[in-house]
Amino acid sequence: MSNIWYLESVNLFKILCPHKFAAYKSTHNFNTYNKTDYIYFSEEAANKVYLINEGKVKLGYYTENGDEIVKAILSKGEVFGEKAVLGEEKRNEFAQSINDNTSICPIDAITLQDLIRDNRTFALGFYKFINFRIKKLERRLQLLLYKDTKTRLIEYLNELNEEYGKVCPQTGDAIIEHPYTQRDIACLIGTSRPTLNIVMNELKDAGVIDFERKTIKLLKKTG
Repeated sequence: MSNIWYLESVNLFKILCPHKFAAYKSTHNFNTYNKTDYIYFSEEAANKVYLINEGKVKLGYYTENGDEIVKAILSKGEVFGEKAVLGEEKRNEFAQSINDNTSICPIDAITLQDLIRDNRTFALGFYKFINFRIKKLERRLQLLLYKDTKTRLIEYLNELNEEYGKVCPQTGDAIIEHPYTQRDIACLIGTSRPTLNIVMNELKDAGVIDFERKTIKLLKKTG
C-alpha cells in the first residue's frame, strides 16, 4: 500500500484521510517516461491503476486502418487505467506520455480493490468517478460523430471552462487557464491543428473568444 498516499492529491480521493498515509510519503514509487514513451499498450495485462504526478498522458487506440483515435489527454492529478479495478484483464487502449519527464505513480489494482471492499465511502466515490468518466467519453464520441468542427470546439471549450474556468469580475468573461497545447485540443476534437487554428480565429473575429498560448477567454455577450 506504499503508493496510496498519492491518492490524496486527487479530488475524488480526498474522502481518504491523508494522515493515514503520511508514513508512506518517503517510500512511494514513481516511474518516469519521456515524450512518446508508452505506459502500456492495447492487449497488455491490466493489473495497475495510474496517477499522474507530472506531465501529460494520452489515451487512445488505433483503427484497423492504422489511424489514431485519441480518447483523452490527462494531466497532473488525474487517474487512468481504472478499469483494471473493474475486472478488465487486458487493456483496450494505449497510454502514452506526451511530455518528457512525465512522472507516474502506479498502484496495484488489488490494493484499490481492497480499499473498495473495506471502505464504503471510498467505493461510492470511486464508482461515481467511473460513471463520470464514461459519460464524458460518450459525450465526446457523440460530438465526433454528429457535429461539425466549430460545434465540437465550442462544446469542448465549455467543458474546459467547467474544469479550469474562472469568471473575471471586471468583465464577466470566463478565463480558462488550461494545460493543453493546440495540438492536444485538435486531437481531442478530431481535427487537424491548422483547421483548429482557422476555427479559433473565426470565433475570435466573431467576438466569441479570445486566446493566447494556454489561456482562452469565453467573451461575455453584451447588448
